[in-house]
Amino acid sequence: MLRIGNVRIETPFVQAALSGYSDLAMRRMSRRYGGCYALAGVVLDQTVLNGGKKRRQILNVAPDDHPVGGQLMGALPDAFGPAAYDLSEADYDIIDINFGCPVRKVLGRCRGGFHLSQPDVALDIIRRVVDAVGDRRPVTVKMRRGMDDTTESERNFFTILDGAFEVGASAVTVHGRTVKQRYVGPSHWPFLERVKRHVGNRVILGSGDLFTADACVRMMNETGVDGVTIARGSIGCPWIFGECSILHGGGELPEVPPVPFQGRVIREHFAECMELFGPKFAPQLMRKFGIKYAEYHPHRYNVRDAFVSISSADDFDRVLDEWYDPHRDWPAGRRRGEPSELVAAGATL
Repeated sequence: MLRIGNVRIETPFVQAALSGYSDLAMRRMSRRYGGCYALAGVVLDQTVLNGGKKRRQILNVAPDDHPVGGQLMGALPDAFGPAAYDLSEADYDIIDINFGCPVRKVLGRCRGGFHLSQPDVALDIIRRVVDAVGDRRPVTVKMRRGMDDTTESERNFFTILDGAFEVGASAVTVHGRTVKQRYVGPSHWPFLERVKRHVGNRVILGSGDLFTADACVRMMNETGVDGVTIARGSIGCPWIFGECSILHGGGELPEVPPVPFQGRVIREHFAECMELFGPKFAPQLMRKFGIKYAEYHPHRYNVRDAFVSISSADDFDRVLDEWYDPHRDWPAGRRRGEPSELVAAGATL
């Protein structure tokens, strides 16, 4: 059980906020296959306040989408409080503040990870959000382990970390890479262990290099963090949450879902997309998810290329009929990062 403020979460495995991915369809799939808490995609404070149609979409929380976190990103402290209030009124269960995004465009606009370079501003933002919603919603913060590997950057990190809890944050997610690293190089798990020792019984979630259930459970065991936030590892793999729970409970890691099962999951995901986005946009959206689902197929390159080429619901059905045919004798699926048995045998895919 993971507890974030007054929100009780049955398992400590969280679906991260993923721009362009963690829409309602993905969150529903994560919950269906073992996830208990998910964050919606990060939104700009100004969009929440002034976004017109986009604002209405953001503030429309589905009854079956709980608990759900709303993640805010922005530059100016005075906008965060009102935006957080609106997310709270819309029934987001937790308000999360993004101090971790390393994208250059975001940094150039003084958002996301940029705030790790200015502790006073970062703490002002957290304070304003807590003042706006802290009596009703838990406030959490997402951080990287600093802007870079300098002593000053580390000092800023711990100033923000300690200050966040002092002003009322309920939990902090720490990514083991620096902002400068972006997505390159390994996530530094020993730093997470150090952070958890530093804060004691306060809630720390770990993030970084969590592409398998084994990695998620190992991070918890090796660092002592209270839970993990799974980002890229959850795209095209909603069953990772159920696998994590089995491993965390002392069971053995299940086999990779067989190809027909994978196909059934993908059809369910597409059905959710069709309901939400309609036949014009759902096939386009499923292309990027299909590429990720393909990584678990023994013929991953062929399947990936097939998904890239779809432009209609009929195209999508043809890909599923050909590559996920339940009546065909498929080789075993593969885990992300593992070679398929066909590649290992020297076959050309």
